[in-house]
Amino acid sequence: MDTHAASPQPESAEPVDAGAPGTVDAGAPGTVDAGSDGTVEAGRQRWQRRFAGSRIRAADFSTLSGVDLEPVYGPPEGAVVPGFDRIGWPGEYPFTRGLYPSGYRGRAWTIRQFSGFGNARQTNERYKMLLAAGGAGLSVAFDMPTLMGRDSDDPRSLGEVGHCGVAIDSAADMDVLFEGIPLAGTTTSMTISGPAVPIFCMYLVAAERQGADLSKLDGTLQTDIFKEYIAQKEWLFEPKPHLRLIGDLMQYCGQEIPRYKPLSVSGYHIREAGSTAAQELAFTLADGFGYVELGLSRGLDVDEFAPGLSFFFDAHIDFFEEIAKFRAARRIWARWLRDVYGAKTARAQWLRFHTQTAGVSLTAPQPDNNIVRTAVEALAAVLGGTNSLHTNALDEVLALPGEAAAETALRTQQVIMEETGVLNVSDPLGGSWYVEALTDRMEAEAEAIFARIREMSPDGSMTDGILQGIENGWFTGEIAEAAFAYQQKLEKGEKKIVGVNTQTSTVAQPLEILRISPEVEREQVKILAARRAERDQRAVDATLSALVAAARTEGNLVPPMLDAARAEATLGEICGALRTEWGAYTEPASF
Repeated sequence: MDTHAASPQPESAEPVDAGAPGTVDAGAPGTVDAGSDGTVEAGRQRWQRRFAGSRIRAADFSTLSGVDLEPVYGPPEGAVVPGFDRIGWPGEYPFTRGLYPSGYRGRAWTIRQFSGFGNARQTNERYKMLLAAGGAGLSVAFDMPTLMGRDSDDPRSLGEVGHCGVAIDSAADMDVLFEGIPLAGTTTSMTISGPAVPIFCMYLVAAERQGADLSKLDGTLQTDIFKEYIAQKEWLFEPKPHLRLIGDLMQYCGQEIPRYKPLSVSGYHIREAGSTAAQELAFTLADGFGYVELGLSRGLDVDEFAPGLSFFFDAHIDFFEEIAKFRAARRIWARWLRDVYGAKTARAQWLRFHTQTAGVSLTAPQPDNNIVRTAVEALAAVLGGTNSLHTNALDEVLALPGEAAAETALRTQQVIMEETGVLNVSDPLGGSWYVEALTDRMEAEAEAIFARIREMSPDGSMTDGILQGIENGWFTGEIAEAAFAYQQKLEKGEKKIVGVNTQTSTVAQPLEILRISPEVEREQVKILAARRAERDQRAVDATLSALVAAARTEGNLVPPMLDAARAEATLGEICGALRTEWGAYTEPASF
């Protein structure tokens, strides 16, 4: 394929709009209604102007053999490439090739290892180890009782405390979790959705107690309740009360903590539940559109709140399909935000995303092979332009990662970052016939799914379509069919997994895995009882009563919930008060 290097003139810190977006015909991948003559030279010149204003890392941008590399490559000068405006240049609409003109030359992705186990003290020690080893941000994993809004001494928590993440019962646990880690200077991601708002309030209280300026805090809260009903099944209430809380959080963060991203729309759990790549892409972006509609219904300005939305995708093992998925996601989001929801600024059209390598691709047989799988998946995420990345540990299929396995997972990212040269050129696969065809197909399949979701809505809105699809079991059924089809291919040997249905002989020895002692639960319950005895119970009761009273109005629930966290009300007490007011949710049966 004939390619030509763009002249290495300088990157503006932010991309700007660059012409008509075009609309994709879901039945005809690659077709465009853009009114373009296909000339690439104007785009090249736009890119050069943006790159000229960029801040570039101090690094060697040459191959291992000493060949100097251009920051981006494209068609030769004077070439006419029909439909090239859908591929374009890094940092310009529709951002197929990335959000920034300089790609990773300006800034590498953030290494953000997901971690949490046992109690807050144990996890705090792991965080310090990861940061000392070169991690750039924290990502908190919570245990199942916390994810379900239950305290560690709740009878339903028995045997689960600290096992799949860290146990957090109150703001005091947050104090311990981040002890010695200044929250004012650390970006912190928290993977929790049902009880996301009270957990966020406890995080704010811990930051207050450190003396941090809350308005300067930076990080991401998952909060995505749609994917819970669709895939992960960790909800507290019916959808509408959850959406109210999400809307309240969006408004509060926009006014009080503008750098914090209150909502990370998650496709990861949809893919881990068994969806195809196209379903992961479409269901996730549809959920994102639903949250945009929620913000608009609150009277928020899309150009103000949309930059606070981020995404979380799975990086699975099919290398090129995953790269195409990430590129299509940016293009679809930009076009819908601009053409459907009226976003005028580039920042509001950006799709920023975190990636985690695929947990479901890890195998218990021959677990050392998981290092290879994780490296391939991580490389796909990087070539797809991820903004931050978590790499799974080889033993995660069996238990929470041990220290050595966690370090190897971290080093996997660092080897890719420091040794492979993939940071030197923006979107190095852009223009590949294969990758572009896969990107177009992924986009077309997603558009077909969007149309189906909107058909389920009486008023044609994405939000109502999602709610209908949740209630009638459509999402669950689509994922179940995809998972079943893949399982059949495995059983027939049409798809191969090394160590599972092919090359099964091995000399490997069983792994020693991290085991959470039952003592962790006993200690956590004991600490919780002591904290309850020491706090001002009347203050707790008053704040919980005020929270319930606020729930009966249209007022924002974040301030009264924050007061409850300051009084050391527990997660179970806060969620329990709202369960009593709003009721619980039971998923409709489907067969």
